[in-house]
Amino acid sequence: MIIYPWHNELWQQLIGMRSRMPHAVLLQGRMGIGKLDFAQALASALLCDRPLPDGHACGNCDSCNWYAQGNHPDLRVLEPEESATNGADEEATEGKSAKKSQIISVDQVRNLAEFLGLSSHRAGLRIVLLHPAEALNAASANALLKMLEEPPPEVLFVLVTHNPQRLLPTIRSRCNKIDMPFPERRLAEEWLAGQGIQHAAERLSYVGGAPLLALKVEEGAEKRLADLHRELHRGGRMDPFASVALCIKEGITYTVEALQKWTHDLLSAHLTGEIRYHALQAASLQELAKGVDLPKLLDFQRLLNEARRSSQHPLNAELQVESLMIQYTQLFATPTKP
Repeated sequence: MIIYPWHNELWQQLIGMRSRMPHAVLLQGRMGIGKLDFAQALASALLCDRPLPDGHACGNCDSCNWYAQGNHPDLRVLEPEESATNGADEEATEGKSAKKSQIISVDQVRNLAEFLGLSSHRAGLRIVLLHPAEALNAASANALLKMLEEPPPEVLFVLVTHNPQRLLPTIRSRCNKIDMPFPERRLAEEWLAGQGIQHAAERLSYVGGAPLLALKVEEGAEKRLADLHRELHRGGRMDPFASVALCIKEGITYTVEALQKWTHDLLSAHLTGEIRYHALQAASLQELAKGVDLPKLLDFQRLLNEARRSSQHPLNAELQVESLMIQYTQLFATPTKP
């Protein structure tokens, strides 16, 4: 189990509470900082028969072996399920991976009742790990709330979320809320360099400083993104159709996010001269910002927000990206230099 360096202090604090854990904890924080890894390490350590001096699981006892195999009798993990195919859909989806559901269903939560009604298999703690907690819908959230209001003895609920405002206030109030530390920039860069990542500073800037998101950026995607940035730099002279070809393979969500980050820095350069996501392109972004039409840029950002909300089910992704690229070229009062 992995504990990242920026979480070491919190780990020691929680492990020090091993014998007096609350009935529910809510691990909340930004995406890409290792919240789920922390939760899994915590669950493994609390279930371990012979924990190490630093509190980590030993990795060798029966409990650790069950955990590693994914069948520990005192652990239940709730996460969005892969949606089942049936009937007429089976032939259409043959050879394709099952689609991941976006919610934790009420049946998944209700199925915990039998587990919570049993005694611990090893006369210790039982753990329910639920992630991401914002995947609870209204029905499943209310079902979980009833369990949190009357928690069984020797049960720990561990909820993980990067969007706590989407949880019921009553659920949040019944959990011990833990703000997961966001790494300092220097520490994150050093850790990424230790993982063999080149240009760590640039990657971190683009993903907002989250090291695990920076780690996931593929080299091929990084090159395609650089090609897209070169087109966006052309402003009103950009070929929108050529730009579509550079990013459509990555999907509508990727494209919209890339445009959101680009226009954020374009607006920031126009208003303050500061750049958040594209440090290497700071000078050219500041020059490009001189020719941007501010009201059009603000309207375009609102359009991107709408596109992001509907990106999971676009009617025609390629046409939508084409439309966005065309509208981007119209943000500039005068054609910019190629």
